[in-house]
Amino acid sequence: MNARERAAAAAPPTHPAVLRIETVSKAFGAVTAVDRVSLDIRPNEFFALLGPSGCGKTTLLRMLAGFETPTGGRILLDGQDISPLPPERRPLNLMFQSYALFPHMSVRANLAYGLEMERRPRAEITRRVDELLATTGLSALADRRPDQLSGGQKQRVALARALIKRPKVLLLDEPLGALDKKLREQMQLELKRLQHEVGITFVMVTHDQEEALVMADRMAILRDGRLLQCGTPQEVYETPVDRFVADFIGVMNFIEGAVDPGGVFRAPGLDVPLARPAGTGALAVRPEAVEVLAGPAAGMPGTVLDVAYHGLDRVLHVRTEAAPLLRVRVAARHAAEWRAGDAVSLRIEPAHCLFFPDPAP
Repeated sequence: MNARERAAAAAPPTHPAVLRIETVSKAFGAVTAVDRVSLDIRPNEFFALLGPSGCGKTTLLRMLAGFETPTGGRILLDGQDISPLPPERRPLNLMFQSYALFPHMSVRANLAYGLEMERRPRAEITRRVDELLATTGLSALADRRPDQLSGGQKQRVALARALIKRPKVLLLDEPLGALDKKLREQMQLELKRLQHEVGITFVMVTHDQEEALVMADRMAILRDGRLLQCGTPQEVYETPVDRFVADFIGVMNFIEGAVDPGGVFRAPGLDVPLARPAGTGALAVRPEAVEVLAGPAAGMPGTVLDVAYHGLDRVLHVRTEAAPLLRVRVAARHAAEWRAGDAVSLRIEPAHCLFFPDPAP
């Protein structure tokens, strides 16, 4: 099974889809921004569309919202094709990165606006606004205007306003991109908590792989408009389908070499039995899966270049004959053992390795 087939099979039929994307494409002239993407997104799921800039994730989100029309394929919501419907007729809502709050209105008025445009009864509007103010922790700020709020508070107001109309699916375009790192980390957990409380499917676009790992139930990795892999954060992190995904999600070491006819990967100073067909390629191993030993113990010899401080752990940067830089994660309590210039040996267990063969010429 190739990468495309594995990605298409990632949503088993035992989980019904609330939102189904069927071979959707979008071309702008000669440029194909989204290329035959198929995805099933499940009820009450936090789903992330992830990839580098220009991969097509925002274009795909805009097609879900109705701001772009697919060149090919269909978008189904609860089995109904919504591809021809304009944005205002879709039971979805989009939360923009800029928040787009009305600056002259209070928090309460910002939340009530969408319901007022639908001419809902005043008692219903008051009840639903009060409920959502309480859920999002905004009750004490209900009478403030946006310019009297912090960045995190504005983010919660924008989220509450997007939720007030009770969409079947909430679309989020880089929802935390305008926040500083510390507040961003706090709001990741807050957003996840709110998603569970309101019980609505969230589809989030982000280029931040750490953010997707923390927040998503499942994620889809896109590159050049194509879907590479879809799965849980653990599946994508531990079993990436190709070298690009392995390098994009988390930190990965790559060691160039070849598998010999006996199924052993060989590189200078390193032999790892893999029991796979012969050929050239790259051995991939995460920093936390490499064991570092002092001196010329059994393993791949190397020299510590630097020790990077990461709070609870440290990352050793090690030069070896097989690779100019390998990263090794060690617990802080052991970090004092290592200094720049130390001779070390690196031990790599086959069970912790992946192998990505070189592409065919």
